[in-house]
Amino acid sequence: MNYGQFLNMMPEAFLILELLVVFCADFALTKSETKLSKLWTVTVGALLLQTCLLFGVQEPTSAFGGIYVTSQMVNVMKIILTMGTLIVVIMSKTWLTTNQKYAGEFFMLVLSTLLGMYMMMSSGSFLMFFLGLEMASVPMACMVAFDKNKKNSAEGAAKYILVATFSSGVMLFGISFIYAAAGSLYFDNVAAALSATASPLEIMGLVFFFSGLGFKISLVPFHFWTADTYQGAPTPVTGYLSVVSKGAAALTLCIILTKVFGSMVDYWNPMLWIVIILSITIANLFAIRQSELKRFMAFSSISQAGYIMLAVIGGDPQAGATALTFYVLVYVVANMAVFTVISAVEHNGGNTQMSAYNGLYKTNPKLAFLMTLALFSLAGIPPFAGMFSKFFVFLAAVNGHNVAPFWPYFVVFIALINTVVSLYYYLLIVKAMYIKAEENPLPTFSTDGATKIALAVCTLGICLVGICSCIYDWIAAAAI
Repeated sequence: MNYGQFLNMMPEAFLILELLVVFCADFALTKSETKLSKLWTVTVGALLLQTCLLFGVQEPTSAFGGIYVTSQMVNVMKIILTMGTLIVVIMSKTWLTTNQKYAGEFFMLVLSTLLGMYMMMSSGSFLMFFLGLEMASVPMACMVAFDKNKKNSAEGAAKYILVATFSSGVMLFGISFIYAAAGSLYFDNVAAALSATASPLEIMGLVFFFSGLGFKISLVPFHFWTADTYQGAPTPVTGYLSVVSKGAAALTLCIILTKVFGSMVDYWNPMLWIVIILSITIANLFAIRQSELKRFMAFSSISQAGYIMLAVIGGDPQAGATALTFYVLVYVVANMAVFTVISAVEHNGGNTQMSAYNGLYKTNPKLAFLMTLALFSLAGIPPFAGMFSKFFVFLAAVNGHNVAPFWPYFVVFIALINTVVSLYYYLLIVKAMYIKAEENPLPTFSTDGATKIALAVCTLGICLVGICSCIYDWIAAAAI
């Protein structure tokens, strides 16, 4: 074996090194008073170095006979997800003050999950893909159960790991069908073996594979775990689940559908149309009924997953991958801003009920304003970045269809109607903060430095990502 091939996996190798550094730092630091701050600084510094390294990695590479394959678009998504992880680590410092003894374990779990997502996106084989998926899912279950003394946290983790186990079994079943039909697990070999006139074995393999990955993205009808898990998990972990995990799985599904199952587009495109319509519509209807804010954001994330996958149904894979990646970037900064505010309110005497935000503008106007910006971006209101991301996704969805163009336009039309519905339920939070009266509103409080940094980064992204066209051009250039 040529071990020099590990140099082609520099992002993953460097992340493993960072994981070892955090482990050694956790082992060496003994003073509990300063341990959290030092571990937090080490982890933040490691993720910043990781981001700089990824900006330097531009050329597509492969290793170990094609089982590891990366591209410029994958590297761009790795940068986005690493930045999202960095925001999660920054905002988690406040929450970890009540769990200082386990801060090292939390940071190692975060880095381990990110490593699994790297491997999943850079896989050139179904075997590597499945290993990466499990590397990302198992540590995530530990993170969901991190508040082990809280009933909701244990319940959410149990539901997550049980559904993850079942979906992994379904996916393996589908991969076995694909192997039986193609005689290989390598993406290139499978793509060459499949044909437009697919056999029942190939169709069943596609359906089971899609069902397994639909769990990871929280698409309807694979979403039942989402609300309970989001509610039970610690707020920073909920934010991590909603953006970073979803973004990695969405790009991976886009790559596999377009490159591996490209010849079977007439089979998986109608399946995606149905799933997207159900995900956006059902999630929006259930979101309106929620009074607990993390459950509310859970159904919001299911709806957003439907919008993300809209980019895949277009006839131009490059435009679809570009729109999907840009949407994930905007979704990361907007959603993390919401969860940072939720974490700050929860830590300073509030709770995650929507009623806790009644009159928030009077006592904490800055937090209320930043929350409003983030919600407007998620809803797609101009001039915030969310409006541009939805526009590019809609454009990609109808682009390149020369045959039977009615259905893509119909799916986009349903998505547009649901955008109005989503604006309504996002405005429910704005109404609570600015209009609803409260005899005993949440008192005025000052957030710590870490929370301010996270909010500043997210707000900057919400305001500038859509305006700076160079960001979209950078993503589009990576898709070529």
